[in-house]
Amino acid sequence: MTVRRQEHKSASLNEVAISDLDRRFRRPLVAYFNKRIREQYDVDDLVQEVFLRLVRRAELSDVEAIDRYIFRTAANVIKDRSRRRSARLQHLHHGFDETEIDSDLFSPERVLLGKEALEQLAAALDAMPEKTRNVFMLRRYEGLKNSEIAALLGLTVSGVRFHIIRAKAYLARRLEDKT
Repeated sequence: MTVRRQEHKSASLNEVAISDLDRRFRRPLVAYFNKRIREQYDVDDLVQEVFLRLVRRAELSDVEAIDRYIFRTAANVIKDRSRRRSARLQHLHHGFDETEIDSDLFSPERVLLGKEALEQLAAALDAMPEKTRNVFMLRRYEGLKNSEIAALLGLTVSGVRFHIIRAKAYLARRLEDKT
């Protein structure tokens, strides 16, 4: 058997293993996160992050107690989330003089325009082809490198670039049409 075939077979086995783990552990993970975080809208993202970390791990067969490993990963996901939030808040928190704030910055009209723009962006993302949206979200919002996305989704790096370009063009067209 060639190395390429072995890699493909190993990847297929890992996909099957991840799919099986998803069926077995999704509900317990949702319950785990529901008990530990306030923002219920983040639960699905956190569960997804656990499975993403499992996918990134090259081999799962060397894990002795997979259930303990999964919940240890879940605990680490919560810790990492907390660290990121803390760092973000520290970065954003600084003293300010209320007189320095532009009163138009938070006007009701401006807030409404911002909400409408976000709704348009969300609708455009929802209407985007799934693979293109996944590549775009992993790159833009998760901050993954093209090579990481390629490995994760089974694409070539040039394929990832293609989907990113396609996503940007799609969003530009959709958002331009709305204005």
